[in-house]
Amino acid sequence: MMFYDLHIHSALSPCSDDDMTLNNIVNMAYLKELDIIAITDHNSVKQLYHLPTVAKGKVKYVYGVEIQSREEVHILAYFLENQCLDDIQLFLDSYLIEEPNDEYYFGHQYIFNEFDQIIDEERRLLIKSLDLSVEEIINWIHDHHGIAVFAHAMSERFSIMHVFMGIDETLDIDGIEITESKHQEELIDRYPYLKNKAWFISSDAHRLDMISEPRYQISEEDFYGLWRRRYG
Repeated sequence: MMFYDLHIHSALSPCSDDDMTLNNIVNMAYLKELDIIAITDHNSVKQLYHLPTVAKGKVKYVYGVEIQSREEVHILAYFLENQCLDDIQLFLDSYLIEEPNDEYYFGHQYIFNEFDQIIDEERRLLIKSLDLSVEEIINWIHDHHGIAVFAHAMSERFSIMHVFMGIDETLDIDGIEITESKHQEELIDRYPYLKNKAWFISSDAHRLDMISEPRYQISEEDFYGLWRRRYG
């Protein structure tokens, strides 16, 4: 079994603390004895290029990103290590609805190297929508061998339940992220077809102290099986 936190924001996300550097995140996960993490910044994977170097020998990882749809639904996309980050970033850049970031209001959007040195700063505001629907984003994730998970599905903002007041069976989602265990039972009672989806409880950490304790587990077989079942 693997203790996980698959929803962590680095300082590239404007709503995160500036000390959410790669080394700080990885070392906190290591100290908390997590087995696998995903850094999931808003609409960008630019922070992930140096993650393999920083994480080596400390914690497993998958590449992640939190994508906001045109309807303002948040979808977590996970990709395996051999996925090309350039392709993912090109897609995100192509559809992000552009607005300059006001760093004094929203915060900085720093990009770090493996030594936690700032090497760049994203000037476009990342907490905007992509000009794509929920269905289009899910389809793109699958076309590029990723796994799609509805983020914080029962939350009052940016969730599938808040925006659509339901989860349509035709949406080919792989998993559901919730914030409380009871939400799984509630959603399955309402939508029995969700029973066989993957279920996650992650931190949505924007500060180091928010990164999950070793509380929630998934087997390695079940987690990586999400890719095997979809892609063979």
